[in-house]
Amino acid sequence: AIMCKHCVHEIQPPRETMCLEDGTYLLNYKNCAGCQNSTKSVKNTPREVEETDEEETVRYKHVCGHCDHVIAEHYFHFEIEDGYQEYSMECLLCGFGERSTSIDPE
Repeated sequence: AIMCKHCVHEIQPPRETMCLEDGTYLLNYKNCAGCQNSTKSVKNTPREVEETDEEETVRYKHVCGHCDHVIAEHYFHFEIEDGYQEYSMECLLCGFGERSTSIDPE
Protein backbone atom coordinates (compact mmCIF):
# COMPACT_ATOMS: atom_id res chain seq x y z
CA ALA A 1 0.00 0.00 0.00
CA ILE A 2 1.12 3.52 -0.74
CA MET A 3 1.78 5.60 2.36
CA CYS A 4 3.95 8.28 3.90
CA LYS A 5 4.52 7.66 7.60
CA HIS A 6 5.98 11.17 7.98
CA CYS A 7 2.61 12.82 7.26
CA VAL A 8 0.70 11.25 10.18
CA HIS A 9 0.77 11.35 13.97
CA GLU A 10 0.09 7.60 14.36
CA ILE A 11 0.60 4.90 11.73
CA GLN A 12 -2.67 3.07 11.05
CA PRO A 13 -4.35 3.86 14.40
CA PRO A 14 -6.76 1.24 15.79
CA ARG A 15 -10.33 2.33 15.02
CA GLU A 16 -12.16 -0.66 16.56
CA THR A 17 -15.41 -1.09 14.56
CA MET A 18 -15.08 2.14 12.53
CA CYS A 19 -15.02 1.21 8.84
CA LEU A 20 -15.37 4.12 6.41
CA GLU A 21 -15.80 3.77 2.66
CA ASP A 22 -15.10 7.47 2.12
CA GLY A 23 -13.80 10.48 4.03
CA THR A 24 -10.59 11.40 5.84
CA TYR A 25 -9.47 11.11 9.49
CA LEU A 26 -7.96 14.61 9.73
CA LEU A 27 -7.14 14.34 13.45
CA ASN A 28 -4.35 11.92 12.53
CA TYR A 29 -2.89 14.18 9.81
CA LYS A 30 0.27 15.99 10.92
CA ASN A 31 1.54 17.88 7.87
CA CYS A 32 2.71 17.18 4.34
CA ALA A 33 6.18 15.66 4.23
CA GLY A 34 6.35 16.66 0.56
CA CYS A 35 5.88 20.45 0.78
CA GLN A 36 5.92 20.90 4.60
CA ASN A 37 2.52 22.61 4.51
CA SER A 38 0.79 22.25 7.88
CA THR A 39 -2.74 23.28 6.90
CA LYS A 40 -5.28 20.48 7.14
CA SER A 41 -5.75 20.38 3.37
CA VAL A 42 -6.22 16.78 2.22
CA LYS A 43 -7.95 15.75 -1.00
CA ASN A 44 -9.22 12.30 -1.90
CA THR A 45 -8.69 10.91 -5.38
CA PRO A 46 -11.76 9.49 -7.16
CA ARG A 47 -12.88 6.23 -5.59
CA GLU A 48 -12.15 2.98 -7.44
CA VAL A 49 -15.02 0.58 -6.71
CA GLU A 50 -15.15 -3.15 -7.48
CA GLU A 51 -18.53 -4.77 -6.86
CA THR A 52 -20.12 -8.21 -7.08
CA ASP A 53 -23.44 -9.42 -5.65
CA GLU A 54 -21.95 -10.12 -2.22
CA GLU A 55 -18.76 -8.10 -2.14
CA GLU A 56 -17.54 -4.51 -2.52
CA THR A 57 -14.01 -3.10 -2.45
CA VAL A 58 -13.31 0.65 -2.45
CA ARG A 59 -9.86 2.20 -2.91
CA TYR A 60 -8.73 5.81 -3.11
CA LYS A 61 -5.74 7.91 -2.13
CA HIS A 62 -5.44 10.74 0.38
CA VAL A 63 -3.21 13.44 -1.16
CA CYS A 64 -1.93 16.84 -0.02
CA GLY A 65 -4.26 19.60 -1.13
CA HIS A 66 -1.28 21.79 -2.02
CA CYS A 67 1.27 19.57 -3.80
CA ASP A 68 -0.60 16.25 -4.44
CA HIS A 69 1.93 14.29 -2.36
CA VAL A 70 0.40 10.86 -1.63
CA ILE A 71 -0.25 10.52 2.11
CA ALA A 72 -1.99 7.14 2.15
CA GLU A 73 -4.05 4.66 0.17
CA HIS A 74 -7.46 3.98 1.71
CA TYR A 75 -8.92 0.46 1.45
CA PHE A 76 -12.47 -0.52 2.42
CA HIS A 77 -13.96 -3.99 1.97
CA PHE A 78 -17.48 -5.33 2.51
CA GLU A 79 -18.73 -8.87 2.01
CA ILE A 80 -21.53 -11.17 3.05
CA GLU A 81 -20.22 -14.41 4.51
CA ASP A 82 -22.02 -17.17 6.44
CA GLY A 83 -24.98 -14.92 7.38
CA TYR A 84 -22.82 -11.97 8.42
CA GLN A 85 -22.00 -8.60 6.88
CA GLU A 86 -18.22 -8.23 7.21
CA TYR A 87 -16.64 -4.77 6.98
CA SER A 88 -12.95 -3.85 7.09
CA MET A 89 -10.90 -0.70 6.61
CA GLU A 90 -7.13 -0.30 6.27
CA CYS A 91 -5.44 3.06 5.85
CA LEU A 92 -2.25 4.62 7.21
CA LEU A 93 -4.15 7.86 7.88
CA CYS A 94 -7.65 6.65 8.83
CA GLY A 95 -6.57 3.51 10.66
CA PHE A 96 -7.61 -0.13 10.87
CA GLY A 97 -11.11 -1.27 11.74
CA GLU A 98 -13.29 -4.37 11.44
CA ARG A 99 -16.98 -4.97 12.04
CA SER A 100 -19.23 -7.99 11.70
CA THR A 101 -23.03 -7.75 11.77
CA SER A 102 -25.48 -10.64 11.66
CA ILE A 103 -27.95 -10.53 8.79
CA ASP A 104 -30.42 -12.59 10.86
CA PRO A 105 -32.24 -10.09 13.16
CA GLU A 106 -33.33 -12.77 15.71
